[in-house]
Amino acid sequence: MYRLDDDVLPTVLKNASSGCSTAAVVPRLRVHLPSVAIVSGPPFLSLSLPMELDLDELKAVRVLGRGATGTVFLVADRSRGVSHAVPHCFALKVVEKSPSLATERRARWEVSVLSRLCHPFLPTLVGRLETPDFLAWAVPYCSGGDLNALRQSQTDGVFSNSAIRFYVSELVLVLAHLHSLGIVYRDLKPENVLIQDSGHITLTDFDLSRQLSPASSSPTSPLSPPPPEKAKEHRRHRWRIFSGGLLFDDQKLDKKKAKSVRVTPASRKDSSVERSDSFVGTEEYVSPEVIHGDGHEFAVDWWALGILTYEMAYGRTPFRGHNRTETFLNVITREPEFVGKQPSELTDLIARLLAKDPARRLGFHGGAEEVKAHTFFNGVQWNFLPAVIRPPFLADDSENQTAALECGGGGFDVRDYYKKLRQPQQQATAPGSPLRASTSWREF
Repeated sequence: MYRLDDDVLPTVLKNASSGCSTAAVVPRLRVHLPSVAIVSGPPFLSLSLPMELDLDELKAVRVLGRGATGTVFLVADRSRGVSHAVPHCFALKVVEKSPSLATERRARWEVSVLSRLCHPFLPTLVGRLETPDFLAWAVPYCSGGDLNALRQSQTDGVFSNSAIRFYVSELVLVLAHLHSLGIVYRDLKPENVLIQDSGHITLTDFDLSRQLSPASSSPTSPLSPPPPEKAKEHRRHRWRIFSGGLLFDDQKLDKKKAKSVRVTPASRKDSSVERSDSFVGTEEYVSPEVIHGDGHEFAVDWWALGILTYEMAYGRTPFRGHNRTETFLNVITREPEFVGKQPSELTDLIARLLAKDPARRLGFHGGAEEVKAHTFFNGVQWNFLPAVIRPPFLADDSENQTAALECGGGGFDVRDYYKKLRQPQQQATAPGSPLRASTSWREF
């Protein structure tokens, strides 16, 4: 990564809003080396439906990361291109089928969400496949890593106000698009915000998202209490959360693990409810209403945006404790502290996004338009953000060149990777390809 211009909003050439005519689109191809086409960049083209992939034609060249539901590989598809000589290189998320249907159900839901997306800051569903053992789908490869890694690469571990304004503005547009589709994201954190080679963001990982009914998408819809049976379940759930049995060993709660612990849904009986009652999210980003088990709507995403904005400015989340119990108590009882910063438009934005009562939270009544109207975003030309050609940071082109060389060379079979994974005392990573991502753990 290198800094381009961190003091002013970048120059804009033209409005590049994409007008997608189909549910799924094919991304533009950027050829960095003569032998390989890296599938990357925002989905400006609308040419065809996702292609059916053939696992026999795919060669994984690197493990990009592991998550709660699957593993992501950098993969070359050698069946595509002129005379099979120019492989396409993209990110492939692979989910292993198991007797438990929960993971498979979440994987199918994620593919369903991806097939509906058409936005320059959201991934394009490039292709998919299914075998008796695996579900897998391909999305463009983002060479710039994630927002958390980018922040940590800064000298002081934080972003400037102008960089925060840029990335948060793009996230507001992303959440606006998802909410317009009735999708509440529920897993916003910097590790899920990837950086394209263009310097713009891509929000990834939709397995924890939830579809709300059209009535729930109204910005003024009130939160209603859960039904009696749900309320009883939530009381038991809160006891489990705050009981000693679920505390983390303080010595194991290092920075990396604490940021990536994921709390997964308690139930998903109905995929089209007016309000979601499931407990889900990464613990430092979980909202008060989720902890209370009061049900939640789109306001949980605005809360998480407040946490993320605070972390971009301070290098840490505002409510993190030594263990989960302390973290959740802080979320419920404490206000964010703005140490070393004078009251400003940025601190006001964070404070309003982190209102404990979701009905008083910025974005609850007016949705994204209410958030965009905050004074912190004065001067942002929302319709032109996708066309910004000078983002605060660009991915180092050497990463794309490395990926191109890898995709043009050898590789390993995804099925062999999982065979080795099942063998005791065996490392799951490919030779010479260290695991480069945070790992999530299921907690409930």
